[in-house]
Amino acid sequence: MTQETLQILSKNMRGEFHSDALHKRLYATDASVYRKLPVGVAYPKDFQDLKLLIDTARDTGFSLIPRAAGTSLSGQCVGDGLVVDISKHFTHILAFDEQKRTVTVQPGLIRDDLNRFLQPYGLFFGPNTSTSNRCTIGGMVGNNSSGSTSIQYGVTRDKVLAVKALLSDSSEALFTEVSKEDFMQKITGNKLENHLYKSLKDLLSEESVQEGIRAQFPKPEIHRRNTGYALDTLIDSNLFREGGADVNLAKLICGSEGTLCFITEVTLALDPLPPPENNLVAVHFHSIAESLSAVSLAMEHNLYLCELMDKAILDCTKNNRQQQQNRFFIEGDPKAVLLLELRADSRAATDLLTEQLVNELQQQGHGYAYPVLKGSAVNHAIELRKAGLGVLGNMIGDRKAVACIEDTAVALADLPAYIAEFTAMMASYDQSAVYYAHAGAGELHLRPILNLKKGDDVALFRTITTEVAKLVKKYKGSLSGEHGDGIVRSEFIPLMIGKENYQLLKAVKKAFDPAGIFNQGKITDPLPMDAHLRYQQDRIEPTIKTFQDFSDSLGILRMAEKCNGSGDCRKPVAAGGAMCPSFRATQQEKDTTRARANAFREFLTEPVQANRFDHEELKAVFDLCISCKACASECPSNVDIAALKAEFLYQYQQIHPPSFGKRLFANHVRFDQIGSLFPRLSNWMLNSYPVKKILGIATERNLPALHKTSLRKWYRSHLHRNQGQSFKQGDVYLFCDEFSNYYEVDTGIDTVELLTELGYRVRIIEHGESARSLISKGFLGTAKKIVDQHIDTFTSLISEKTPLVGIEPSAILGFRDEYLRLAEDKSAAKELAKHSLTIEEFISREFKKGKIQPEAFSQEKRNLKIHVHCHQQSLSHSSHTFTMLNIPINYQPTIMATGCCGMAGSFGYEQEHYQLSMAIGEQSLFPKLRKTGSDVLIAAAGTSCRHQISAGTTRTARHPVSILREALL
Repeated sequence: MTQETLQILSKNMRGEFHSDALHKRLYATDASVYRKLPVGVAYPKDFQDLKLLIDTARDTGFSLIPRAAGTSLSGQCVGDGLVVDISKHFTHILAFDEQKRTVTVQPGLIRDDLNRFLQPYGLFFGPNTSTSNRCTIGGMVGNNSSGSTSIQYGVTRDKVLAVKALLSDSSEALFTEVSKEDFMQKITGNKLENHLYKSLKDLLSEESVQEGIRAQFPKPEIHRRNTGYALDTLIDSNLFREGGADVNLAKLICGSEGTLCFITEVTLALDPLPPPENNLVAVHFHSIAESLSAVSLAMEHNLYLCELMDKAILDCTKNNRQQQQNRFFIEGDPKAVLLLELRADSRAATDLLTEQLVNELQQQGHGYAYPVLKGSAVNHAIELRKAGLGVLGNMIGDRKAVACIEDTAVALADLPAYIAEFTAMMASYDQSAVYYAHAGAGELHLRPILNLKKGDDVALFRTITTEVAKLVKKYKGSLSGEHGDGIVRSEFIPLMIGKENYQLLKAVKKAFDPAGIFNQGKITDPLPMDAHLRYQQDRIEPTIKTFQDFSDSLGILRMAEKCNGSGDCRKPVAAGGAMCPSFRATQQEKDTTRARANAFREFLTEPVQANRFDHEELKAVFDLCISCKACASECPSNVDIAALKAEFLYQYQQIHPPSFGKRLFANHVRFDQIGSLFPRLSNWMLNSYPVKKILGIATERNLPALHKTSLRKWYRSHLHRNQGQSFKQGDVYLFCDEFSNYYEVDTGIDTVELLTELGYRVRIIEHGESARSLISKGFLGTAKKIVDQHIDTFTSLISEKTPLVGIEPSAILGFRDEYLRLAEDKSAAKELAKHSLTIEEFISREFKKGKIQPEAFSQEKRNLKIHVHCHQQSLSHSSHTFTMLNIPINYQPTIMATGCCGMAGSFGYEQEHYQLSMAIGEQSLFPKLRKTGSDVLIAAAGTSCRHQISAGTTRTARHPVSILREALL
């Protein structure tokens, strides 16, 4: 693409256009193993932008690569053309007909967002991929996606009624069902659309051609098939066969991976919601073969879901903070688990169906354990299965479960024999693959474990894929069931459907796209499957010295490389969780967890700079990361971007000294100590307009006010209460963090008073600050000194009987997180971490032990709403706060799904981040709080959260400990 073309697009597009190094690198990969730098990235705003892109591409000869969530596993979104990202603006529902059960949407609409809209009408769009909380309808059409529900509701092609698209000459076409007579009308005329209809009739009319398609394409009973273009569907229409259905070229567009046209609208058929009552039977097996032998029997029970997880997947979930909690139903160490869902209109009917299924499985000797899950437990188990793709990134080191043969589908009757042959073949290559997913549909996601940084394994990558393709062909299966051909499988299409049929595909492509502007290198004229890989083969791994300890990932680069591109960080607010707050506000790929990991991987491997971290592009991607830690738990690969950001800032600041304002925020404890001597004067000065401007603080913000005393001073003046008394509950060490000590002193006093009244002796000893602000600003050298001092100070004092309890979540949870990366004495740090608890964790634990009784508290009825601090969500659990505030008998707490508040320490106070900070708050937290009555108590453990709530809603939030202290009798 010439500079002149770039300027034309940049000038004339109403949306955004980027051709800088950062954006090109961020879009060089998807969720596949491939990497290719595009010429640029466009975010079209409207229909006219799309026409401009198509016209320019046709006139200047570059390719357009349609992209939305970028979760493609086969490389569909990778290429050297122009990436067209429709996920930001083409996201609307255009029409809905409740009676006809149809909906028309733009291609960038997220699948789960569509179903949230449809739910009140008792309808839904059935195909359900594991990426459903971020994948879009356009991507599902492009891949003919299926997911776990296909055994009941079919695949995307079954639901597509019409597709409106722009053709390669930028003319608009509507592909929908047409009668044989209307089809014949359409072949006349001079438009490209007329030419398409005529070309398809000419190509497919001969009986020998149709027989060749039927003979070579996958078995028709395999409903999950996506090899090449769906010519086998077209020849079954009434144009070529008496009694067939009317022709609908939308069925051809479905599964074409953006190679034929550019989709602008999709009309879908909808289904009534499934029966409301469901159970999930999690059948445990001692082997994969044993689990597959049970599938046919299980499928006779009208299942709504039949999904497999193998030991490799289950073991990966052990190391994932979020998925650990979803393993509750696992018994022993199964080699495989089948998740079997049954549904009915009543609880009694569902339980009866479940009993019948379990009895028959037991009678036939299938499985060794049969836990039956109900209610919310079902969703947790399904989330564990859905996390399969992402958790595979948790494998430590360079050997990964590689997507290349993960999409094979065979007839259900052939599945056991096929898998037996597959397993034997893999054993011959000394491989034990990963097996998971859609057993009930005859499609298991099979992955070899390979190191694609090594040439020998890249050769094996090709060899295994080739051998599996031949094996699938033997069973007349589909090499691609739902993930598409992309780069990895397009090369094998001639083998799968025969050379003559492959020539038909090329003719279809030529008819639709004579200039070859749509997604080159996919399906026809493919790129080599073992070229353009994400990593350079046999490279010398760069040695990257870091201040923090990243040995848990074998180094900082490998931590970034754990991101496999699955895009979980792109889920919207309505999907729950907190990852990733900045992306949710900006809708820019640049601000995703994935982008930050990708940028790290890209730029750390560039040997250009003496300091590998010295890149303005890295500064740009980390700028809006608010270190909320959501990625450390919600990212299935546990890529801890907050840790990467802290390391980046430290290294970058070795060359580029931070501003005075950044230094002030990082070292605010020093100034707090001085300011607390004259709190009224200090508070006035810091909130004055000139000082805010000098420090880069948003003038709209009011800085927290220093208290008239400090918590330490108050504690010393009340220390006499600890003398000469017996405390039946024992001793507790309270971590006096800087926020509670200088600002939120009342909360600190409430903590001491509450614990004392409950029979605990509270000890506050001399120790330094938490180092939270220093770490977040990259001042790791100073932070490490404080961390090591804490380890020395507390190691001999803290134990199971005498825990260290903290008030501010971000401060106390550092003992369990960043301190482990910074401490010199790792063994002591790990031991101390075991006994470092938030106040909510401590009180919840003591209540469950029976040491705290409800009788000690008021019986007044109160309604409470809980906003959970991001670090608590990631490193602890919201249930502790819920349990704590449930101790008073008539207190009714509810945990709000409010995500991140947006303040994030100093982030929300900084002028350049103020607007984004408030936008994050407006996503969920502020609107939900505005709807609560004035009599509702709002609980928020984080200092930043409480200030943000006040700024955004004028409501007062209190720490849970203060609420419980007030409830004491």
